[in-house]
Amino acid sequence: MDATIIDTDSCSALRRGWQLGDGHFTTIHGQAGRLRLWPYHQARLAEACARLQMVAPDWARLHEAALAQVAGNDEQVLRISLLRGPGARGYGIAGCGETTVVFNQSPFPAYYHDWRQTGIALGLCRGRLGSSPLLAGLKTINRLEQVLLKAELEEAGLDEGLVLNEADELVEAVTANLFWRRGQQVFTPDLSRAGVAGTMRSWVIDTLAEWGQRVQPVRAGLAALQQADEIWLTNALMGVVPVASLTERVITSFPTVRQLQCEYEKRV
Repeated sequence: MDATIIDTDSCSALRRGWQLGDGHFTTIHGQAGRLRLWPYHQARLAEACARLQMVAPDWARLHEAALAQVAGNDEQVLRISLLRGPGARGYGIAGCGETTVVFNQSPFPAYYHDWRQTGIALGLCRGRLGSSPLLAGLKTINRLEQVLLKAELEEAGLDEGLVLNEADELVEAVTANLFWRRGQQVFTPDLSRAGVAGTMRSWVIDTLAEWGQRVQPVRAGLAALQQADEIWLTNALMGVVPVASLTERVITSFPTVRQLQCEYEKRV
């Protein structure tokens, strides 16, 4: 059965969403009528549908409808949410065959343009991400951990913050994925137990692989960043953002970041 595409929220469509957090989403940078990184966004949605046992939508129809949402606009944010359809009461998914697609639009955060050029100061969050292997890597609509972590950032006056797991290992930033380079080797946290595998993260891994540089997913602590030559964050909206300072450490050279930024603007 094809997904139902709706333009505005409705209580019926969102029932399992707000009761159980039963759905997932992706957030896209819409620019001049384009959906940047669309193949990666579609792949993300398809993987989540498979892992959450949700009926996948008609991708061609979804793509056409999403393009219509960004037509005629210079820059905006388009969120596409896929929600399991209403069924019987409780956790069971029997009878929930229909998937609902919801579009939400918002202005593009213009400060990301400045971040890409100047870099940001990266703090460290007190809050920890719990292990959740069933959902690890997915961007489900239950974002309460991120809500609390974002509140911590706002209270501390930080732009972004690193988030560790219960074993004090690096996972990600509050709203972005994490990379670092030491010498010729690039690393990113292993996300098999927690975290979100972002579309821009996948693009960076693929692009570096094309350049003959394999990104190594690792389980590492904060000390790994203290030894790094270069650190950066990624998500579909911010792109590739250099980390200019981490706690008391200042970084001034970002050769890999600049190469990736140029490649992204040229190809995507």
